[in-house]
Amino acid sequence: MSALRIGIVIGSTRPGRSSESVARWVHELAQRRTDAHYELVDIADYELPLFDEPASPMFGRYTKPHTKAWSQQISSLDGFVFVTPEYNHGVPAALKNALDFLYYEWNNKAAGFVSFGGIGGARAVEHLRLVLAEFQVATVRAQVLLSLIYDFEKFTSFKPLPHHESEVSTMLDQVVSWAAALKSVRDAEGAVFRSVM
Repeated sequence: MSALRIGIVIGSTRPGRSSESVARWVHELAQRRTDAHYELVDIADYELPLFDEPASPMFGRYTKPHTKAWSQQISSLDGFVFVTPEYNHGVPAALKNALDFLYYEWNNKAAGFVSFGGIGGARAVEHLRLVLAEFQVATVRAQVLLSLIYDFEKFTSFKPLPHHESEVSTMLDQVVSWAAALKSVRDAEGAVFRSVM
């Protein structure tokens, strides 16, 4: 089996965002591991407008270069760690929009969460869990909740408390385990599809 590929998704595109520094911290911790290939995925790099495809993503008939590039990136991954702030009890619109551009590319993969906000971004994660269930993504129980009060100096400079490192490790353990199991599901589905063609 080829090495699992886990994308650490930067879930905000706001100028001056904190998501990037949090995601780079997660990536740095993940790079110490040998169980998967971890890469940063910045939705800002894809310059996705508000969803602008003429057909539902469930048909997979993409017409826009940005959608095709985004599809290729997500298709290449076996699992995800979504790094997200909490905006008004939910996720940033840019992250929800990026999810909505695709469908099958998300199916039968695993996801974990690193969130931050006044109460650790917990409500954003609950929002994401509901959305990802529709995409047939298995979300793991372990999550990392970062406090704007205790993990950010003056609410802006990211300085996580030391105990969060073990939380990241536990979350990644679960993501890798589920990603491996679901890769076998996707491989089996692909074999069935090929057999009927």
